[in-house]
Amino acid sequence: MEKTTFEGPATTVADVLVSELAAWGITLYFGIPGASSLPLVDAVRRSPNARYIVVRHEQTAAMAASAYNKFTGNMAVCLTIAGPGATNLATGLYDAKEDRASVLSLNGQVKTQYAGPGGIQEIDQDAFFRPVTVFNNTVADPATAVKLLTRALRYAIVAHGVAQLSLPNDVQAAPLEPAYCERETCLPEVRVAPTDEAVRAAAEAIDAASRPVILAGFGAMKAAGAVLDLARTIQAPIATTFRAKGILPDENEWVAGLHGELGTPHALTLVHKSDLVIACGASFSDLTGIPGSKRAVHIDIDPLQLGKHPLVAAVWGDCAIALPRIREQVRAREDKGVRQWLAEKKREWLDRLDREADPEAVPIRPPYIMKILSETLPEDAVISLDVGDNQWWFGRNFRMKRQRFAMSGYLGTMGFGLPGAIAAKLAYPEKTVVCITGDGGFSMVMADFVTAVKYDLPIVVVVLNNHELAMIREEQREADYPPYGTDLMNPDFAAFAGASGGAGIRVTRPQDLAGAVERAVQMNKPVVIDIETDPERFR
Repeated sequence: MEKTTFEGPATTVADVLVSELAAWGITLYFGIPGASSLPLVDAVRRSPNARYIVVRHEQTAAMAASAYNKFTGNMAVCLTIAGPGATNLATGLYDAKEDRASVLSLNGQVKTQYAGPGGIQEIDQDAFFRPVTVFNNTVADPATAVKLLTRALRYAIVAHGVAQLSLPNDVQAAPLEPAYCERETCLPEVRVAPTDEAVRAAAEAIDAASRPVILAGFGAMKAAGAVLDLARTIQAPIATTFRAKGILPDENEWVAGLHGELGTPHALTLVHKSDLVIACGASFSDLTGIPGSKRAVHIDIDPLQLGKHPLVAAVWGDCAIALPRIREQVRAREDKGVRQWLAEKKREWLDRLDREADPEAVPIRPPYIMKILSETLPEDAVISLDVGDNQWWFGRNFRMKRQRFAMSGYLGTMGFGLPGAIAAKLAYPEKTVVCITGDGGFSMVMADFVTAVKYDLPIVVVVLNNHELAMIREEQREADYPPYGTDLMNPDFAAFAGASGGAGIRVTRPQDLAGAVERAVQMNKPVVIDIETDPERFR
């Protein structure tokens, strides 16, 4: 790993740390500057490699950094001040923790002489960040700064989590000679190969099953080809978790769709009738809803995930390595009609989705919105999905081609969509980037639409505006509570986008929606499409 250093006697701890991060290939920072982080911020300013995206709220910084790792596998940095800047990161960093995204948080801290209770903007950041991090420390001695930074990076990468360092202002500004710094290094990638015994046990379990089904999870997203090869070899349909939606195009003959609350009826039937579930990088969450009695072969890179569901065989390994080895040992099968049955059921399902997408209904129905988005968004678009009813309709009705998407999975936090889209556009400036959100989620973070304008990030923000927290209202209905506290008084989101320096399009008629989406995709600026929609799920 090639190291770069700042020359001259004025080289500070902050300079060395920013240089070290650049040597690790980490150059993107999200945050808000302030007194306790000024030396670090100035080191970023003077670095030829670094870019600081100044947001309007620190939660956006943390969610964007989490999304950046989910989309790219690469790390970004949250760079904020002590106290309130640090605490505002909590939700986004918890999202990274829950979804196993690697993120580094660099936080300023008050000068060493002011440490302890009673200091302005001073909190015990080690205690605050402890529950959310895989590595967490305060740099009290300049001589340890590089070692602690490189250790933090190693933990974040290897353990797939959040690493946090707090740096007192005076420590950041202290002189430091990088040539004499102790540092740690890290494997360029962390991949685990299964044992021969585990592969053999998995192959034997698969061969003994007569109706196996593959469950592809987010951990298999980089092994889509291997998943498909196994499906073809053993003639097994593929159901997916929500986060793995789009691992293969929905039109693929082996893809049955999502399993669980938002899933397809044929995926539910296939799993129900199967005698073995082959779970590839899936964690058996309650949203996915695999019955606890179902026999399973489980392949995962995290050994602590293995055994959460009763197992026939456990394979500790990377899906991209384990699946080809399993495929080599299983017996090939002849198609006994599963593909034909699946094709018929998929046609019935798509016909049902088309019937739900009423092209005449006003306000515009969410199924129609998802149909139009499926038909008009580019096949290689990058989608950042928010939490709420918009997420429910996307999971159920959006038809994936070669798009990829990210969302707040296990934490399920509203407001993820816009920060995720900002991160996606920074990662993939050549691609169409779309945020699909609701009026509740968008209004939580809408101030950072200005951030997209400021940094010239052309994104399309699709707001399903139903004037209420529709998912919460549905949860109240299902639990036999009356609707309460879910109504929203919204501004004109399209007018807000225009006032922010972007563009706004308000859509109230279904016949105008496709043209609005196509026009927004062609605009070279951030756009909000404010769609007047219906909060009722089914009528």
